[in-house]
Amino acid sequence: MSSLIIRLRPKKRVNRSYMGNLTLFILLLVFGMFMILPLVYAVNNAFKPLDEIFLFPPTLFVHNPTFNNFTDLVNLLSQSWVPFSRYIFNTVFITGVGIVGHVLLASAAAYPLAKHHFPGKIILFNIVVLSLMFTPAVTATPNYMIMSWLGLIDTYWAVIIPAFAYSLGLYLMKQFMEQIPDALLEAAKIDGASEYRIFFTIVMPNVKPAWLTLIILLFQILWGSDGNGFIYSEQLKTLHFASTQIVQGGIARAGAGAAVALILMSVPIALFIFSQSKIIETMATSGMKE
Repeated sequence: MSSLIIRLRPKKRVNRSYMGNLTLFILLLVFGMFMILPLVYAVNNAFKPLDEIFLFPPTLFVHNPTFNNFTDLVNLLSQSWVPFSRYIFNTVFITGVGIVGHVLLASAAAYPLAKHHFPGKIILFNIVVLSLMFTPAVTATPNYMIMSWLGLIDTYWAVIIPAFAYSLGLYLMKQFMEQIPDALLEAAKIDGASEYRIFFTIVMPNVKPAWLTLIILLFQILWGSDGNGFIYSEQLKTLHFASTQIVQGGIARAGAGAAVALILMSVPIALFIFSQSKIIETMATSGMKE
């Protein structure tokens, strides 16, 4: 009996020279500087006096830093007949409930699409993929009609419920759950674990990078939402709406507008910094299969 000899080809190792690594580093540094310029400009703009804000051509860095923009912002908010804390509460409530509800619903819907077989599964997933093609501007009118039929116009839920149906979250969770080995779930079923226990104790912890990424994406949408077209009562308006009103107050409020813009953008940036490692892990493993 003849033996079969299999020759294994050695793996090719990609080696870059020192100049290659240096060139790549310089290119990344240049592109990174262009990406950080808007952030640097916004931070410096918040500390510029009015004469520097309207200076032409505009300057990137502040020459005479001042805190007058923030004091003007405090004075403007103290004169508002709706307390500023109310705007903060509205924004935090809409953002928090919208994120928690969507993560739970998207994960619960993605689990059977990823790990179960049932009639119409492919059609349902194709509908989800198709919905990714539509921008929020396209779905604004249908959302308003549905919220009007439900009698939810001028309530928090007019903004929260459409956030529950964020199709990108369902797509992301489904794709990530497919990477969980079926053998692991089958072993849990043999041990007597229910579907709910498998979902909350096995599936959700293993897709933690995915739902942390989803939190970042949805946070940016809801935190910057002004509820325009859905919320009319001043007591229910969001922080973004209050900042818009300040900016529209005229030239004299340009400094306060720059200050409130820095405050609004600092929260999503801080959240991204604390969870960036998980987001990178999601992107790195998004194409891996069992």
